[in-house]
Amino acid sequence: MFSSTTISSLSLLAAASKVVAQQPQWKSTGPGTFQEIGKSGVSAQMLFLGTPNKVYIIDKIENNPIQVGGHPAWAAEYNLADNSLRAMDVVTNTFCAGGNILGDGTWINVGGNKAVTYGGISVNETTGNPYEGEDGRFAVRFLKPCDDATCEWTDNPKDYMTTERWYPTIETLEDGSAIVIGGNTLGGFVSATDNNNPTYEFWPRRGDGKPITLHILERTLPANLYPLTFLLPSGNLFVQTNWAAEIFDYKKGTESPLPDIPHAVRTYPGSAANTMLPLTPANNWTATVVFCGGTDLQPNQWRKTIVLNVPASASCVRMSPDISNEWEEDESLPEGRVMGNFILLPNGKIFLVNGVNQGVAGYGNDTWALGQSYATGPLYKPLMYDPDAPIGSRFTDQGLSASPIPRLYHSTATLLPDGSVFVTGSNPNADVDYNAPWPTEYRVERFYPAYYDERRPEPQGLPKQIGYGGNYFDIKLSSTDLGSDPTNSVINTKVVLMRTGFSTHAVNFGQRYLQLNSTYTLDGSGSATLHVSQVPPNPALFTPGPAWIFVVVNGIPSIGQPIMIGSGKIELQNIAAVADLPGTYAPTTSGNNGNSGSNGNNGGGSTNQPSSASAVMNFGATFLAASLSLVALGMFAL
Repeated sequence: MFSSTTISSLSLLAAASKVVAQQPQWKSTGPGTFQEIGKSGVSAQMLFLGTPNKVYIIDKIENNPIQVGGHPAWAAEYNLADNSLRAMDVVTNTFCAGGNILGDGTWINVGGNKAVTYGGISVNETTGNPYEGEDGRFAVRFLKPCDDATCEWTDNPKDYMTTERWYPTIETLEDGSAIVIGGNTLGGFVSATDNNNPTYEFWPRRGDGKPITLHILERTLPANLYPLTFLLPSGNLFVQTNWAAEIFDYKKGTESPLPDIPHAVRTYPGSAANTMLPLTPANNWTATVVFCGGTDLQPNQWRKTIVLNVPASASCVRMSPDISNEWEEDESLPEGRVMGNFILLPNGKIFLVNGVNQGVAGYGNDTWALGQSYATGPLYKPLMYDPDAPIGSRFTDQGLSASPIPRLYHSTATLLPDGSVFVTGSNPNADVDYNAPWPTEYRVERFYPAYYDERRPEPQGLPKQIGYGGNYFDIKLSSTDLGSDPTNSVINTKVVLMRTGFSTHAVNFGQRYLQLNSTYTLDGSGSATLHVSQVPPNPALFTPGPAWIFVVVNGIPSIGQPIMIGSGKIELQNIAAVADLPGTYAPTTSGNNGNSGSNGNNGGGSTNQPSSASAVMNFGATFLAASLSLVALGMFAL
């Protein structure tokens, strides 16, 4: 029944990484602080972490200070080791494109705007083309990240779409391919009937490659750009745009409306902070999406209102769409916020950074704009969000310093392998402008969470590649990793997979956190072996492709190591039955009180002999059943 060639055979796990996890190489300025570390070279409208040492930054066509090929660059490679830059050439205009990572490790960047000249004016026969860019609305661009400064963006018309997309959403699917959703065709602050693109398509192309209508985008004008889309464990897509939401079964092409989102518009230009909360054994890997901030503008108000004066919403709501179609009220923000970024941290907390408390995303030449900005009131101080804390204590700014840099429209952020956060961007201007009320910003910061300066765990035996289901693998932790109370430390240890996402417009597309099931064996010397299951047998939980693996002990993460999830190809993924984990074992001499459980909440039993792993089987059976239903739909292979 189960493939003998699946990754879960553990033949490849024997080739676990021999690189010892290191301590942070960058000296911080203290817990909870921001440190300016360099310049981005191009305004950071989009960015993503590509390798342990490289962040890739993408802008729109404009007069950035670094040059490539005799014209201003609008893409760059940022070296985290020494904060140096390499300009990269992108042929077409990437202005407000979408992006994500594919199952083979290629980053895809889709759509954009027309070619422009000085001041963001469209190129025509009169203006000329001084920036030497081309129309990017049809474009599909690719990058395979590298550490040797040889990789370049490919931008080839043979790969282009048949329809224009500005502000599209890209979501990776169970086979490592991507769905491309929405956008508009001609630009503008918000969509209208004459420039709306209410369709979706796939990459690689499926069938005849023609776009297919997505009806929610027809009825959610005008604020329906960058529709907030999450692949759910059920294999369906949760789509939220303007005030509406739905479950979209993209395999069958069916749309099932959900209740409207309460309180505020969360999509661009409302641009609320948003993410899927950590998927863990404790919550049975149930997907919950959260939205904080936004604006309460109604559809008929976007073009009639001085949006600069509209206060940002402070509301937060959640939904777990696979198990309930009801919105849940979450704890409100201390103050309203638009254009905030939620960044998942390895310890399960969520960092909220960037944004303003007045206005909305976007810019223009309106007489009431502040310069060209449609927003003001930057929020310099970040927040930390604990999604598992009781309501009333989820948000805090305790121990967090303010950044001195305003981060408004076109600001971005991403987690780095050492657990710090890379923050840059802000440019609510049509072209580079150093004299605007909110000028073009190139300064790059690192934010240091409270754990940054702590001694990090140095796990041994981290795999380079894992699959869906199958045998478990072992990770070693030393007595130094576990400290003076090894029993308590190993109980509070977890192994997590993270994908940091493609950051743009207050969204980190593809960002995800999944805790693997694990048990442990603690020996008398205070060291331990973690027994860790591979990804549950459902690629919709965590799609194939590169990711990062962290071992977190008492809330302190190891340095993240690259790991490939699945086959490393865009294809149906093999799944296997979940092997039983060994029971938890801790010698009585270690000071165990006899009531310890497993790290995945699936074990227990005696402290001096292996315990039953029946709960592991229950979790495995749940996801195997879900997987088998998806197999029937042809999404992955047994």
